[in-house]
Parts: sequence; C-alpha cells; structure tokens
Amino acid sequence: MRTFCLFLLLPLVAGAQFPPPSLSGVLLERDADATSGQFAIRDSDNQVYRYIFDAKTAVDRDGFTVNIERLTPGDKLQVDSDAVPGSLLRYARVVHAAPLPPANLTYSDSRFRTPTRSILERAPNLGTITFAGVVSRLNSGTLVLHTRSGLQTLIIRTDTRYVDNGDTVEAAELRPNMRVFIRAGKNLYEQLEAYQVIWGSILEPKR
Repeated sequence: MRTFCLFLLLPLVAGAQFPPPSLSGVLLERDADATSGQFAIRDSDNQVYRYIFDAKTAVDRDGFTVNIERLTPGDKLQVDSDAVPGSLLRYARVVHAAPLPPANLTYSDSRFRTPTRSILERAPNLGTITFAGVVSRLNSGTLVLHTRSGLQTLIIRTDTRYVDNGDTVEAAELRPNMRVFIRAGKNLYEQLEAYQVIWGSILEPKR
C-alpha cells in the first residue's frame, strides 16, 4: 500500500522539481556571483522553482540587455529554460525581466519645489525610512551601513539614485567609508531597499 501511494505521488514531485520550458514568476533569490549560479522564482500558483544560470544566460529588460546582477528580489521574470541531463534543475537560457514601474510623482517631488530648498528637502519622496551613517561594506547587490544603532543592510535596486553634492552620479562614485544619507523603503518581502543615496558637503555638520 505504501509503495502504491509513493507511486501516485511521483508525478506531483516531478512536476514540482521540473518547471515547464517557459515560466513566469517573481524572483525570490539569486546567487551573488554574477557569472554563474542559481536563482529561484515563484509562479502564480505559489510553486517555487530553481534554475541554473551562467555567463551565456541572456537577460533583457525593456528590450535592452542587462547583467543578471541587476535583477533583485521582487522582479517579475519570464524564464525560457532547457533541461540539464542528470540534474533536477533547468538551465535558464533567456530571462525576460518586466519593466520597472515608473516612480509616482507627488507634490514633494523635486520638480515641484523651489530651487532655494536644500537637496534633502528636494529629494523625491521615494521612501518613508531614512538612515544616516558610514558605508561599511558595499557590493553590486547590497550596502551595509554603520549607523549609531549598529550595522544596517540595504538592498541596492536597479534604479537606486546616487547624489553627490546635489548632482546625480554613477553608482561607482559611492565607496566604503563615505558618510551618506539614505532614503529607503521595504519591498514585498519586508527587506529594506535603498532608493536614494546622498553624500557630500550637505551632510557635513555646520560650524
């Protein structure tokens, strides 16, 4: 009887382990290594599937090729995959990422403020949580901030903005040991995401 029950469960187990060749879902997690590794997505039926990726995996968003390291938890993906002989995982051949939603403009947006306001007041209302401190560690996906209350880890988004003395700059300008002000918010998984990172003389104490 037990053998018969296990036989009935085999199709369900196989279905859970092997996703279809093309599947849409939400990215749950991804290995930090941008050249190869695994990632997991959850489909509309709340099934979780894992895929293998490498340097040949093609990733695009809005019709443009992007690096897989720019994908963050919560992104909506469509994965076209191939079977891998001898493996329970499928190989992600092509990953299509859904366009990022446009930022909602409110009266607090900088385009509705007078130029006499400070850069902190003119910043877009991208998050309701703020942090100030010194950058302790930094990589392509996360930022660890040393604050008065201890270390705080934030996820770096693909659209995180970087502002140096009022000017928008590239992410490469941000380095460890810099004193910064961060506007952040929580995603669907209650993880903190950095929407805007500000540094420069605006943060220096007045004398």
